[in-house]
Amino acid sequence: MGLSEIAAGLTVTTRQEERGVATVDATDVPLAERLAPYADELPCPVEPAAALLDAYGAGTSVGAAASAAGLAPTMGAKVLHRLGVAGVTPLSPLAREVVGDWLDGELSRSEAVTLSGASAAEFALGAYCETHAPITGAAEVVAAAREPDGSRSLARRERDAFAETFDAPAELR
Repeated sequence: MGLSEIAAGLTVTTRQEERGVATVDATDVPLAERLAPYADELPCPVEPAAALLDAYGAGTSVGAAASAAGLAPTMGAKVLHRLGVAGVTPLSPLAREVVGDWLDGELSRSEAVTLSGASAAEFALGAYCETHAPITGAAEVVAAAREPDGSRSLARRERDAFAETFDAPAELR
């Protein structure tokens, strides 16, 4: 018995709906607009911050990215730190502890600079990083911008909302 014989008595009574893949496209929202809710907490306007992220995301150094955005290198490092980019502080973990001791009033500034082994500029940037936490929520914007095709990627909260629709890699076998 072939398929044509099996299907001989079947009739189609309804049409199947065409269902495409759901997509989220963030290309219509420029990075500067996505950073706008954090403008009051950033140490510079959002337009240079967006230009900085674009240049830094392209693989340039902090100094070169800051220069491309029209910012001083130290300001660029501050902006990246506030936006949740890891590894911007020039201080080692031990030097960060020394800065913490200075901030707690346990050391004088000159002692802290000497013990940290950092230059005055590195010490100042490290102190800024220790006293200014990354902006809550801004890291998601930065992560989406830094992912490959980040402008079309889902933000983490959107991926989490769709998490139950994805198969785990173990379930694909």
